[in-house]
Amino acid sequence: MTSVLSLIVSIFIVVQSPKAEIRSLNSIETVISAIDNGSSSELANYFDSSISLNINGLQGDYSKNQAELVLKDFFRKNPPMGFSLVFRSENNPSLSSYIGDYQSAQGLFKVFIKVSQQAADFKIYSLEFVKG
Repeated sequence: MTSVLSLIVSIFIVVQSPKAEIRSLNSIETVISAIDNGSSSELANYFDSSISLNINGLQGDYSKNQAELVLKDFFRKNPPMGFSLVFRSENNPSLSSYIGDYQSAQGLFKVFIKVSQQAADFKIYSLEFVKG
């Protein structure tokens, strides 16, 4: 009887787990991986249709495709030597912010990532690389 009860409780926990939170955590991990690998195309998969981009003072609002090209150039000029997330603010279920350190041979950049969660969509609407 105890094993049947354990099985039922286990199934209930799996079925009731919040899928949006799991998806959000997986999405930020793939964003971290894309930055760590210097992959503008992988990162662009998470861009909103329009994104506010600041690359060390050169800032503006770009379409998804334009932002990918700007980041491709940034990663080419500043190849990654590592990226680590140092701060997460996931208190608001629809808006989250992240801060990380991007290391390249040209120096350390602070990275500010702002994302929105709309239904099942995880979209970056603001991204900044600021040399520190």
